[in-house]
Amino acid sequence: MPLPSAPKVEGDILARREYGARVKPEDLKKAAKPVKAKAPAAVKARTAKEGSKPATKTPDAKALKHEKPAKSPRPAAPALKLPGKAAKEERSVPKEADAGASRLRKGRAAKTADKPRVFVLDTNVLLHDPMSIFRFEEHDVFLPMTTLEELDNHKTGVSDIARNARQVSRSIDQLLETSAGNITEGAPLNALGNRECKGRLFFETEELRAELPSGLPAGKADNMILATVKALQAKLPHKSVVLVSKDINMRIKATALGMAAEDYFNDKTIDDTDILYTGRTVLPENFWDLTAKSLESWQADGRTWYRFAALPGLTFYVNEFVASKDAEFLAQVQSVENGIVTLATLKDYMQPQNAVWGIHARNPEQSMALNLLMNPEIDFVTLLGQAGTGKTLLTLAAALTQTLDMRKFSEIIFTRATVSVGEDIGFLPGTEEEKMQPWMGALEDNLEVLNKSERGTSDWSRNAANDLIRSRIRVKSMSFMRGRTFLNKLVIIDEAQNLSPKQMKTLITRAGPGSKIVCLGNIAQIDTPYLTEGSSGLTYVVDRFRGWKHAGHMTLERGERSRLADFAAEAL
Repeated sequence: MPLPSAPKVEGDILARREYGARVKPEDLKKAAKPVKAKAPAAVKARTAKEGSKPATKTPDAKALKHEKPAKSPRPAAPALKLPGKAAKEERSVPKEADAGASRLRKGRAAKTADKPRVFVLDTNVLLHDPMSIFRFEEHDVFLPMTTLEELDNHKTGVSDIARNARQVSRSIDQLLETSAGNITEGAPLNALGNRECKGRLFFETEELRAELPSGLPAGKADNMILATVKALQAKLPHKSVVLVSKDINMRIKATALGMAAEDYFNDKTIDDTDILYTGRTVLPENFWDLTAKSLESWQADGRTWYRFAALPGLTFYVNEFVASKDAEFLAQVQSVENGIVTLATLKDYMQPQNAVWGIHARNPEQSMALNLLMNPEIDFVTLLGQAGTGKTLLTLAAALTQTLDMRKFSEIIFTRATVSVGEDIGFLPGTEEEKMQPWMGALEDNLEVLNKSERGTSDWSRNAANDLIRSRIRVKSMSFMRGRTFLNKLVIIDEAQNLSPKQMKTLITRAGPGSKIVCLGNIAQIDTPYLTEGSSGLTYVVDRFRGWKHAGHMTLERGERSRLADFAAEAL
């Protein structure tokens, strides 16, 4: 018997008393007759009206007693069971994953998607995001006793992990105060003002332990949490128990033991970095024909300005660059108001006469980046790109020009995330700047290039200029940024892809009047544990600052360091 196609029209939800009410009398007579078939199982399938009419079986009272009505107005399509060997195979219409802090993957826990969920949180989720218990919308959250014990072990210290552990403990304590002492029924997660939270927070008030394979050490914290999840599954068969952890190996072990395990997704700004905002849009070939009726142009401030009505299907953001396919036309979006887009042509920094501190752009992307860096109306700039695209060199050249020549800033603050690529070399001696010196190899290399860019100068002149440059550059550690305010300073944050969204917020909010912040990084080179391309702080600010009139972003793609570095970036 061939399988019918999946239904494309929503069906009605029948009340319990209406089961069997729509079955024709002749179908009931056929169902009463014994079915002569070699297969031991009866055919339980629904077909279209044009197809054959299978025997219909009315559900018994015991099944109805345990059945719970679905919450969603869109019930999943019924499973189709075939006789014999095919009866074990079930095909159903896939259900869209719920939006929230955790999403069920195909192959892990697809059969539990229709049940109300209970999310069991691992300790690393709470330490990664102290507000994670409020990110699961209408679902319940369960904290094992092992998780609370590990939180207690991490609460001491001044690190971000210790701060997050203390913040989680405070939030849990405030929730317990609202539960009136009855924690067995769970504390409402919306008691502290989080209105989107409809679930409750439960704790391990009684010992929950299930037997695990003998090869797993019983005293290990991860295995104790797995045992709690397995026991909770047996205790709550009417619910889908899902373990949420940032530990990949723990999720693998949980899946191998038959448990649903998922990563924590709420910290991810985007799922696919290919759709990340690049700061540039390529115009269609017939763009000028499409805008001919509403197009206006004029000359002002040494640039050509264009105004036209917005085109359907083409979205523009303020400070976004637009270019033709051959890069002959380059412009920047100045405003988008009431369906009217205003463009202005760029200053061409590829021309030697427009060089910045002796450096001129080698491609249109670098010219766009220099337009952002040299624009006094833009306070926040993010530059993404692979190694060798010129992010640090262009930024330092623009910073030195605006600090020493134009006197717009009093000094340059250079900082970076101190995350090593390989093994840690231990503690470093000296002052703050001396401790940061090993991490500032990129700064030293680019200052050497900028200092030798002026030809015809003597060694004495270069040494004097080098001393002047270094007197205006301050190397600071991120560990001492909290509470500071930068006035009339240009702050450069290198290797920003290794920062979390919370760390990025801490640094950006240090900016005072007259300051400018530039973030540099490559999201393909993340060295911080538990950070991915989607959850990096650099990805976070690129997405959140998109369209703000005082912020700009540019993704550099073409490498200019050397032919060896350019080929290695593509081939390796």
